[in-house]
Amino acid sequence: MRGLTFGRPPGRRRRGTQAASAAVAAFVALGVCLAGCGAGGTGARDEGPAHADAVGGAASSSPAPAATPSKVPDRVDAVRLVQSDPEVSAEVKRELRPCVADEYPVDVSYGELTPGSAEDVVVNVLTCGDAVGVGSYVYRREDGSYQNVFRAEEPPVYAEIDRGDLVVTKQVYERGDPVSSPSGENVITYRWASDRFAEEYRTHNDYSNTAGNAPTPVPEPGS
Repeated sequence: MRGLTFGRPPGRRRRGTQAASAAVAAFVALGVCLAGCGAGGTGARDEGPAHADAVGGAASSSPAPAATPSKVPDRVDAVRLVQSDPEVSAEVKRELRPCVADEYPVDVSYGELTPGSAEDVVVNVLTCGDAVGVGSYVYRREDGSYQNVFRAEEPPVYAEIDRGDLVVTKQVYERGDPVSSPSGENVITYRWASDRFAEEYRTHNDYSNTAGNAPTPVPEPGS
């Protein structure tokens, strides 16, 4: 504990030599008396630092239980997986080429879509220019290798995992729609049923025509 320093009270005057000598003598006598009492009694004393065994006993505790290792998915080479898959169309394989250096246009996600000890793999193949999905696939690990258990190759298409379900989004284009502005989308939810994915339900969303997407009117001649 850090010591405290007290200042001299203001306004107090020094006393004479005789008073000071008497005070010193009284203080010495009091010190001798206290020393005698401490030697044979159980008077108060300043507590020193705790003994080593006491400190050790306070610090020791039962070891914390080992954390349960999390389930880490096995990373796969998605490009090789798709290129070597005979169920993938030739058109999709032609799109699966490097966009920059060795960067391929694929999105890969892992999750539990089917029963088993390994994570399932969802692979989306996109185009390099505008990132339009041209193929979506789900691979399930069986007998030490990954098997294709789902595919959708009607572009634009994109698959993802949502709380254990496979959700596939297919954008809808009407005549004259640019690639960047589809008219709507179909969202289809699939769930694993025994040995395949079965459609659970689907929804259709129409995109509203905002001011930014509305065609610019052309002025008539002479106006």
